[in-house]
Amino acid sequence: MTRISPERIAQIEARYQELQARMASGALDGEEFVRTSKDYAELEPVARAAGEVRRLRAELEVLQGLITAPESEPEIIEMAAEEAHDLRERLPAAEQQLAIQLLPRDSADMRPAMLEIRAGTGGDEAALFAGDLLRMYSRFAEEQGWRIEIMSASASDVGGFKEVIASVNGAGVFAKLKYESGVHRVQRVPVTESGGRIHTSAATVAVLPEPEAVDIQINDNDLRIDVYRASGSGGQHVNTTDSAVRITHLPSGLVVTQQDEKSQHKNKAKALKVLGARLYELERSKAAATEADARKSMVGSGDRSERIRTYNFPQGRVTDHRINLTLHRLDEILAGAGLSELIDALTAQDQASRLANMEMAG
Repeated sequence: MTRISPERIAQIEARYQELQARMASGALDGEEFVRTSKDYAELEPVARAAGEVRRLRAELEVLQGLITAPESEPEIIEMAAEEAHDLRERLPAAEQQLAIQLLPRDSADMRPAMLEIRAGTGGDEAALFAGDLLRMYSRFAEEQGWRIEIMSASASDVGGFKEVIASVNGAGVFAKLKYESGVHRVQRVPVTESGGRIHTSAATVAVLPEPEAVDIQINDNDLRIDVYRASGSGGQHVNTTDSAVRITHLPSGLVVTQQDEKSQHKNKAKALKVLGARLYELERSKAAATEADARKSMVGSGDRSERIRTYNFPQGRVTDHRINLTLHRLDEILAGAGLSELIDALTAQDQASRLANMEMAG
């Protein structure tokens, strides 16, 4: 375990107190107050962890002084030794928590995210499973107090989705959902299977952080925008106007289509939002390529071709293959309520891997 120096702890607490004083001064204008508030909120858990480590170390030092003091009575020495033993057991956990808080943070962690789910191998059953995943994430989002908005959806004839894209808004969305990118596999007996045989199907999930305006500048000259009549079944849209939009980003070759809204302007706005998220992720991927070796050891690599999780209905279990964790709570997880345990375990493993890498580098 990397030991955080007393000097570093003093710096953290001094900075925290400085931010507190600035916010209480009443001298900050609107924009500066927002920026300072954001810095304060980010530093608060770090300062709290640093304060706990400093307090435990200080108490331990006082107790050691009592134990070694020539004038200390035997009863005092015995009591101090017991308390010191308790503190020595608590201190490593507090120091590890501080080390975790000091890990470099993904700048996108607090962002909202674009959630893309696509049916993979398995035909109709894969589309039904994609629908199950969307319900799981929607219920999880509701539990977290987030807002989820469907940006576009291509429904399957039997139910579920061939493809669905949703925007998830709230605090810390990407930090929690980023580990969900990859191939999700389901093993169950399809409703269309009369022989009772278990089939394996898959769906691909991609979670992309949504950029802020300053992150991605999209030049209108780089776009080719085509409009056409929306297609669909059941008269969901009045397909008499060119309301559907296809945007091609010429430099990258990325193509986004949107036809769910009756208004061409609304479809264009949604398509640009999806395009912005994909371009931002493209830039992040290029930057991360320089750290490819380090990322291989982390659970949050974001490799969408990687099989990350299996949902086995006959045995009522969910297995995350990255951390070899199996939970026999499939119904609860698909209902969104049990997903937190998986995400927390993945977060903890990622933090442990990064701490180990930092210690090796140090």
